[in-house]
Amino acid sequence: LDAPGEFFFDTKAKRLYLFYNGTGPPPAAASVVAPSLRTLVNISASRWAPARGISHSGVTFRAARYTYMDPHGVPSAGDWALDRVGAVFLQGTEGVRFDACSFERVDGNAVMVSGYNRHAAITNSDFAFVGGNAVAAWGYTNETASDPGRPGERIENYPHAGVDGTDGNHPRYTTVSGCSAREVGLYEKQSSFFVQAKTAQSTVSGNVFFNGPRAGINANDGFGGGDEISHNLVFSTCRESGDHGPFNSWDRQPFLTTVRDGSASMTMAWREIHHNFFIDNYSPQEDVDNDDGSAYYKTHHNFLVYGGQGMKNDFGGHDNHHYSNVYAYVGRGLGVCSQRPGHEDRFYDNKLVLTGNDVGGFACDGAAKTVVHDNEYFTASGSIAECKMSLPDWQKRGEDKGSTVAKLPADKEIIGWARKLLGF
Repeated sequence: LDAPGEFFFDTKAKRLYLFYNGTGPPPAAASVVAPSLRTLVNISASRWAPARGISHSGVTFRAARYTYMDPHGVPSAGDWALDRVGAVFLQGTEGVRFDACSFERVDGNAVMVSGYNRHAAITNSDFAFVGGNAVAAWGYTNETASDPGRPGERIENYPHAGVDGTDGNHPRYTTVSGCSAREVGLYEKQSSFFVQAKTAQSTVSGNVFFNGPRAGINANDGFGGGDEISHNLVFSTCRESGDHGPFNSWDRQPFLTTVRDGSASMTMAWREIHHNFFIDNYSPQEDVDNDDGSAYYKTHHNFLVYGGQGMKNDFGGHDNHHYSNVYAYVGRGLGVCSQRPGHEDRFYDNKLVLTGNDVGGFACDGAAKTVVHDNEYFTASGSIAECKMSLPDWQKRGEDKGSTVAKLPADKEIIGWARKLLGF
């Protein structure tokens, strides 16, 4: 054993060897627990006859076994792989609630919201020392002839129905609010405080998340949309990886849902990210990292601290709007890809305290120019470049109307902006 926390059980000698993770020997009163159960509470029914209105309050869930060597699946076209299991497992439920609960030392996912679930709520609860994700929501589409998560269920129209989410076999209206989560992803490094795939209309609000190996909140695809991420404090993410930050998304695979307006559409409803305090203090890239085709995001009224740039959109991403945010000590304002006319990214009415002297990289000309206007830029020199010229020269061409540049403000002034923006 060569690292704290490692152990080995000699089956012949019946002796357990442990590299104690602490100063000095283990306390005399210490105990060693060998968990054997993956799932402590299983609420499973079906979408045709769901389990309704079951609540748990003030319960502590502890010592579920590790699952990182269990079979995993690719939930959708993002980077995450998931095991469809949790210390609490929900499938085929409506109105299930966990309030004021504690999830401690569970070595896999703490809560798995799987398949058909409506209005599942995890509120005012604490998560600490979790092996995988704190809360994961993962729906189904008919990709394959059989599915171990749906034994005995007839799966029709595979594989063509792999993009079809109109049958409703996925989580909707999941709420995670008033929770704290820390020391997440102890074993499963591609993990988050909240991750969703083939899931729509989630609300993640009023939480404090910190100390995780990867992005704090992850949207693995653009399935349905209609999600709201607001009033969260997220920091110390990506502690064991590069890239990302407090929030990360992908949208490599379109899905057919009825979420946007009730009719079947490949276009998702807008997601909103607002009134959050995100600090990208580990491996900083962006506080809000919209990767690989991410679209239909409104990111506004956030206090976003550190990062290589304020706004990102790449590899076909579009319809990404950042407005009324305060970016504190970011390298540049934005770095986005080109779009089609009518689907341009928008960046306006923001305050940016920059460590560099360039607004960023975006479409400066053409039929689908990035919409940039009415921003306040602050740099050490009091000047800034945009589209390879000074801001005044760029504005003489009728571009970036209403924007200004000045020297860096004092930290006290920046904190004052944050207080006004977030109301604290």
